[in-house]
Amino acid sequence: MRNVGILFNAKIERAEGLAQGLAREAEKSGVSAWFCPALDETQSKEYLTGTDMVMSLGGDGTMLRAARLTAPQGIPVLGINLGNWGFTTELEGEQALSAIPEFLAGQGWIDERAMLQVELPSRLNVPALHALNDVVVARGASIHVIHVRASVDGDPMAAWGGDGLIVATATGSAAYSLAAGGPVFPPAAGDFVLTPVAPYAGLRSSLVLKGESVIELELHTTREARASIDGQTEFRLEDGDRVRVVRSHYTTRFLRLRPRSDYYNILWERLSGRDRTWDEG
Repeated sequence: MRNVGILFNAKIERAEGLAQGLAREAEKSGVSAWFCPALDETQSKEYLTGTDMVMSLGGDGTMLRAARLTAPQGIPVLGINLGNWGFTTELEGEQALSAIPEFLAGQGWIDERAMLQVELPSRLNVPALHALNDVVVARGASIHVIHVRASVDGDPMAAWGGDGLIVATATGSAAYSLAAGGPVFPPAAGDFVLTPVAPYAGLRSSLVLKGESVIELELHTTREARASIDGQTEFRLEDGDRVRVVRSHYTTRFLRLRPRSDYYNILWERLSGRDRTWDEG
């Protein structure tokens, strides 16, 4: 490696100091390094050209931002957990300085994850967006039922009434979709899962769809509703709006050292109820 980047969550007190320490460690190995707050996407994009690896310091929220930034250039991401759950991260914060030389030396393997591409109503004038976890069509701040009708490959499939509907990747199946009662997919799976949120009408269970499917969600509501991309970017929707979701031509590439078989052990560890602070990372 010749150049590495470090994206850190500036809301976490120790994140910037660790970013500086990792940059110094990289430079000791003859690798140039830059670091930047993860929320400063404009500056981050300027730095990304010529970057061989990005380290993400924070939690799963920071990893989602790093994934969307790096995916278009195929840059692998190493997740260092300073946040709450850290489902997608590889290292805990205290391990980072001692473990980083292994990654700089080219050790490890690539864990490639499918992403979603979402096309919003044309009136919003927003280009296609990409998500690692999920796309959600849901009610707004007012508590009321919305109706979402789903079509797959142009054919009507199902309709739901409730708080909303989640379209999740395998990575996102262990996030909001799981909290709403959906199944957990193997991380390398390319399929999608549609999971209703607090349904009162229609199917109450999740539906699994092939990754090649073209999903269209049609909203029916008399009040406010929203489309959410990875829980970080939201757009207001109106009655009759349609949201189109397909598999993205981008993928997220995570850097790993631990065995592939560790995924379910780590998932269980994260969900086993051990005491953690409630920080989105």
